[in-house]
Amino acid sequence: MLILQAERDALLKPLLAVTGIVERRHTLPILSNVLIEKKADAVSFLATDLEIQITTASPDDMAGEAFRLTTSAKKLQDILRAIPGNATVTLEQQDAGRLTLKAGKSRFNLQTLPADDFPLLTAGSAAEASFQLSQRDLKRLIAQVQYAMAVQDIRYYLNGLLLQTEGNQVRLIATDGHRLAFACADIEASLAKSEVILPRKTILELYKLLQDSDEQINIELLSNQVRFSFGSTVIISKVVDGKFPDYNRVIPLDNEKIFLIERVTFLQALQRAAILANEKFRGVRLVLKPGAMSILCTNSEQEEAEEELEIAFQGGELEIGFNINYLLDVLTNLPADTLQLAFGDGTRSALVTIPDNSNFKYIVMPMRI
Repeated sequence: MLILQAERDALLKPLLAVTGIVERRHTLPILSNVLIEKKADAVSFLATDLEIQITTASPDDMAGEAFRLTTSAKKLQDILRAIPGNATVTLEQQDAGRLTLKAGKSRFNLQTLPADDFPLLTAGSAAEASFQLSQRDLKRLIAQVQYAMAVQDIRYYLNGLLLQTEGNQVRLIATDGHRLAFACADIEASLAKSEVILPRKTILELYKLLQDSDEQINIELLSNQVRFSFGSTVIISKVVDGKFPDYNRVIPLDNEKIFLIERVTFLQALQRAAILANEKFRGVRLVLKPGAMSILCTNSEQEEAEEELEIAFQGGELEIGFNINYLLDVLTNLPADTLQLAFGDGTRSALVTIPDNSNFKYIVMPMRI
């Protein structure tokens, strides 16, 4: 029975939007599948790993019968990718457990599993907070903080990102215990204070799907879920159950060694010095003196790299060590031309900000070298 006929890209584009969360091997075989559903002229694609669910629809109207089925997400994706871009794809359902895909003289038989058995995340409660933001602004906020999320930390609540709303502000905060990134933006809303911890996987998938456009994204905070709706895409994610650290307590307010520096100049000097940094500890020493900052890296082979930058600084001398990757991360992900660095002594965290802009802060702890 013919159920669908469409251009390859009309099927592949929405499929790629949802398959990023699909695991090839799963204890529940059906979670390796994608749920494809056709109602009227719209075809939707849905994937889930029981923690996050992504639904999107084909941008084109499609003729064919109404249907619901599930089939292997990765195999369908690989087949469609291998078919020429201008090909017309035909889907036929031969029986309850088989899907036939045809394109030109190619033919593929895929196994299906019952759509009624596919587990769905449903938004059960009313939204505690709801607001809108442009896709461009949300993508920018995520870019400014996501690199500071922990990776497989035993403190599971750090393996994600804090999303906080209060008044007319939305704030995103990430930390791995050694550095912390904070970014915020104004929204057209007046909200009570509310916060959720979004899993790392949700953040990475959301960032991948957001466009650099003014199109609005609707964000709803539920009791144990967050729902993102934009275009024809809906992402529902469970939230991490835990208490995020109080980020205000770690922001150093009394660092007195303050100066401005060109981001790209500093970044390029660190990248050169990093070539000879210790591969395991990744340490870099910054030496401040009036008018100059030296960047020093050494490794276990006794090799050394030294860079010197002119800076408008006339304060006391300071030598302080950092993980060089933590500095490279912030310099790579910030769009600003000029940054402000604020240091205390060799044991106090450094503060990186954008001049005349209170919407971004980056705190990095020193390391002993």
